[in-house]
Amino acid sequence: MGRGYVYIITNHSNNVLYTGVTNNLKQRIYEHKTGKGSMFASKYKCQKLVYFDETDDICAAIKYEKKIKSGSRKKKIQLIREQNPQWVDLAQGWFDA
Repeated sequence: MGRGYVYIITNHSNNVLYTGVTNNLKQRIYEHKTGKGSMFASKYKCQKLVYFDETDDICAAIKYEKKIKSGSRKKKIQLIREQNPQWVDLAQGWFDA
């Protein structure tokens, strides 16, 4: 089926969380960082990648995204803290010239 990624991005102050799914994480994060991502993410300036998970099956990624979205904010924060306790931008340096 193809590779899939589930990701969570946030804004500068880490108070808005956006969960998404894609088959090309680097391209999708670039879209968010340039304001061409989702309307919600653009509105709240969610451009910092703080969590992602990769799978070999896009259908599994979509299922996982739905599970994360249906969970509480507390569970999303827990996911982020497990992978990225400092909430650094995991895409830092991806688009440097």
